[in-house]
Amino acid sequence: MLRGFPPVVATNTHTLILGSFPGEASLVATQYYAHPRNQFWRLLGEVLGEPQLHALAYDARLELVLKHGIGIWDVLAACHREGSLDSAIRNAKPNDFDALREHAPLLKKVCFNGKTAGRFADVIGEAGYETLVLPSSSPANATLSFDQKLSHWREIVS
Repeated sequence: MLRGFPPVVATNTHTLILGSFPGEASLVATQYYAHPRNQFWRLLGEVLGEPQLHALAYDARLELVLKHGIGIWDVLAACHREGSLDSAIRNAKPNDFDALREHAPLLKKVCFNGKTAGRFADVIGEAGYETLVLPSSSPANATLSFDQKLSHWREIVS
């Protein structure tokens, strides 16, 4: 059973970006979105007006994202999976979103990085959050260009 990471949130977090579950490169590095071809940090940097976000050390990235009121987590706490593809996820255990309210009391908007994570949008929406399903930042999602993804990702801050 693979285990994910704790949430990156603060008391000022108003928007949370949820992935499905960390890929192999992220699990090895113990960092969200560690695969060098994953566009997450570049997309988020552009959206936040911090175009060098992806070039910063990991801890500095997290600090800057939190300063903007953005949190990062995954919909799944644990699962079985061979490789990094979401389609290979088995025996998935969801994260405890009820406990998140005490850590991020200002949370209003939950964005989903890709369709797999987005399957939880209805449940999260029913809990009273605004939801937004974004095109995946994964290198496996090659159907949209960076600029096409970015046009959707700009809705994070709208």
